[in-house]
Amino acid sequence: MKDMKTVLITGCSSGYGLETARHFHAQGWNVLATMRTRREDVLPRSERLRVLALDVTRPESIAAALEASGPIDVLVNNAGIGLFGAFEATPMATVREVFETNTFGVMAMTQAALPQFRARRSGVVVNVTSSATLAPMALVAVYTASKTAIEAFTASLALELEAFDVRVKLVEPGYGPTTRFASNTGPRMNGLIPEAYAPFAQRIFASLAQGPAAVTTEYDVAEVVWRAANDASGQLRFPAGADAVALAQSRWTTVPQGAPAAS
Repeated sequence: MKDMKTVLITGCSSGYGLETARHFHAQGWNVLATMRTRREDVLPRSERLRVLALDVTRPESIAAALEASGPIDVLVNNAGIGLFGAFEATPMATVREVFETNTFGVMAMTQAALPQFRARRSGVVVNVTSSATLAPMALVAVYTASKTAIEAFTASLALELEAFDVRVKLVEPGYGPTTRFASNTGPRMNGLIPEAYAPFAQRIFASLAQGPAAVTTEYDVAEVVWRAANDASGQLRFPAGADAVALAQSRWTTVPQGAPAAS
């Protein structure tokens, strides 16, 4: 994929997206770093790097960003929002808000980029999901559902784009305590831990505060996104971070209870 030199990355204001933009730029690529509110100060000044405003929930914003970008070789769908809370207390309006960014925003960006990829018979879509899709975790039912939908979407899309030599990949980051995931949940979390759930939620939050033995760094994700974008094999899933790799290995090698063992 030596001829693929331009990448558009969504959600670059912080965390995984910001580090991914830096990593691609360091590798000599032209980088289009997008974010809802443009911030020029978070990335190096370079002729090979542009910061564009993009709200993946607004069709007109998607169209404007792609028009400003010109031809791209790789689309990295990284933009997302988090949510912690008891599902029982989560308003459906909040559920829809999460899906608008994490699910429909990814689909809309992908659909907008596909015509140029198909016409050129070349291109890569990398969808960033979460290790929450690899193992269940309490209090993130809505978030996990929004990311799991993209896992299924990506697996199916990869098959239908093979005929056009367009590759589609999944990157599954683990738990990144140094990212702004918790703060990015913002006011959406207000009132989502009712009194009845408080003792249970306190145990979950205490466990997260202690932190798992293995975690994921921003660089872990950036490097794996880079690897997925350059991968010419049929590999679909790329766990990122030691904890995500361990979860993926457990999921794909464990025989479900009641299932016959392989002979």
